Amino acid sequence: MNKFFTYIYCLSILLTGCKSNEKKESIVKQNHQPKNILFIAVDDLRPELNFYGANHIKSPNLDKLASESLVFNRSYCNIPVCGASRASLLTGLRPTRYRFIDYATTADKDAPNVISLPKLLKQNGYITRSNGKIYHENNDDSLAWNNIWFPEGNIRNYQLEDNIKNNGNANLAVAGAAAFEMAEVSDTAYFDGKIAQKGIADLKMLKNRSKPFFLALGFMKPHLPFNAPKKYWDLYDRSSIELPASYIQPQSTPKEAFHKFGELRNYGNIPLKGDIPDDLAKELIHGYYACVSYVDAQIGLVLDELKRLELEDDTIVILWGDHGWNLGDHKLWCKHVTFETALRTPLIIKVPGITKGETTDAITEYIDIYPSLTELVAIETPNTIEGKSFVPILNGEFPEKDWAVSKFKDAVTLIKGDLFYTEWTKDDGVAYARMLFDHKIDPLELDNLAEKPAYEKQVKLLSLELREKWGKDFLKK
Repeated sequence: MNKFFTYIYCLSILLTGCKSNEKKESIVKQNHQPKNILFIAVDDLRPELNFYGANHIKSPNLDKLASESLVFNRSYCNIPVCGASRASLLTGLRPTRYRFIDYATTADKDAPNVISLPKLLKQNGYITRSNGKIYHENNDDSLAWNNIWFPEGNIRNYQLEDNIKNNGNANLAVAGAAAFEMAEVSDTAYFDGKIAQKGIADLKMLKNRSKPFFLALGFMKPHLPFNAPKKYWDLYDRSSIELPASYIQPQSTPKEAFHKFGELRNYGNIPLKGDIPDDLAKELIHGYYACVSYVDAQIGLVLDELKRLELEDDTIVILWGDHGWNLGDHKLWCKHVTFETALRTPLIIKVPGITKGETTDAITEYIDIYPSLTELVAIETPNTIEGKSFVPILNGEFPEKDWAVSKFKDAVTLIKGDLFYTEWTKDDGVAYARMLFDHKIDPLELDNLAEKPAYEKQVKLLSLELREKWGKDFLKK
């Protein structure tokens, strides 16, 4: 048995005592051969799913996967923007004031000397394949992969003639094209259907290889534009869709916490300023739901193939969304803020022989994913990694680490227990605005406590703790 894995196993026995017979069998079984990893990323996916307590989005395949997995109720991205979040997750490094900043972030530029998760796996004998959107830039960290594939065509992937014409050759949204479309097309007309079929083909190819595989599938929806085949729109009755209970911007919340959601306003059917009209807001929510159901169906096809090929028992499946998303929460759309709606993310992991539909309320950060997967496949984690493995949670333990730190631009948030504390800081780390929410009494984050005299002492302590935990390189250029 690998020395590193033996150490972890022995430590778990010491910590858990004689109740570990079942865990011992699972862990020993896990080490008979290196496990494959099916690594599923879903762009802009909120944890608004049945296994998180919602009951209005139809996602039967994700529900089934969750029933066989460990579901993280309190998982948080480290930065709510796609390029930076993905680079941070795959390198295991925290964002800082000057590293992992925006959607255009690349690991090659911001962490050139760090061994990424796929590169480490490749160095240790894994076949690594990237399909769809894994990094934001397709060729980022290119040496980590045996193969990189992305569907051909315009990134906006419109199918309706007017949208195709209005969008032209632009890969970013332009004034004429709509923020959503409902087309009478097959599932494979859109990118996610193609990504699923490529994943299925890869599984068939990898089935008989002598090496373990790391197959990464990056699905595009529910990212804007909300384009999905009509049959998925037909699953929902728009008259039953309601605006969120937090459809308000309280005076007590710092103005810095809000933005004009320019990502959405780029589309031709969205007002250039002001609130989104209620009917249009509900249509956007409808489109988001349809896209979630569409991508759920594609993921289901891949998981069905994994089972048909009898690879289930040898494959870890992990599914994550790169950040949260606002659907009118705080009258905001898109991400790019540090409210919980942009930071909290879906994260589920299925480990054969171990997970059986459990849930955990342990606070988990996305930088924890890298060291967790390396531990599960018994590969030593590089000392550059800043996250902490959540494998103890799989063994029925509660981790010592009970906090997370996320940031976006000047805003840095400490998540600890029920508290969400955010500071907006200057280059020298001095705060110029702050907000504090207690989710025990204010889960919708509508009452900022940071400037209330009764919380002055607590704010000072949280401010110190934030600086202790935001990373040793946070202010380093």
